[in-house]
Amino acid sequence: MIKTALALSTLLLISGCAQNSNTAASGAPGSGTSTEQSEPHHQMTDQWVGRWIGVEGLFLEISKDEPAGPGHYRLHMRYGLDADQIGTFEGQATAEGIRFNRGDGPQLLRAGDGEATGMKWLLEKEDCLIVATGEGYCRD
Repeated sequence: MIKTALALSTLLLISGCAQNSNTAASGAPGSGTSTEQSEPHHQMTDQWVGRWIGVEGLFLEISKDEPAGPGHYRLHMRYGLDADQIGTFEGQATAEGIRFNRGDGPQLLRAGDGEATGMKWLLEKEDCLIVATGEGYCRD
């Protein structure tokens, strides 16, 4: 009798855990999915869509990734002078900016000014996006 009760209790616990993880994975409201978290932030990052210019031929082109939904972007960029430092990457809006991954690891694209880029050629610019000190793109 005790063994049967323990077995039933264990099955109930396991099935309860499985239901909770399935609910979270399903994208149900309140489940904390990445889409839910990005929606309020895409209003700011939607304003970044378009072409941004760096130094020495570097550039960043941001477009909305419509099939992926609000807050998702395609980032086409030349981010270095080497031949392999160009590509298109998927990005997602966050409270801090747009998160994306490329060959040199996870990155965060955030708003700033020319001074924040750390590059003297962009010092006077006011509307810029920065990946890291020494990598920034600005609009006139």
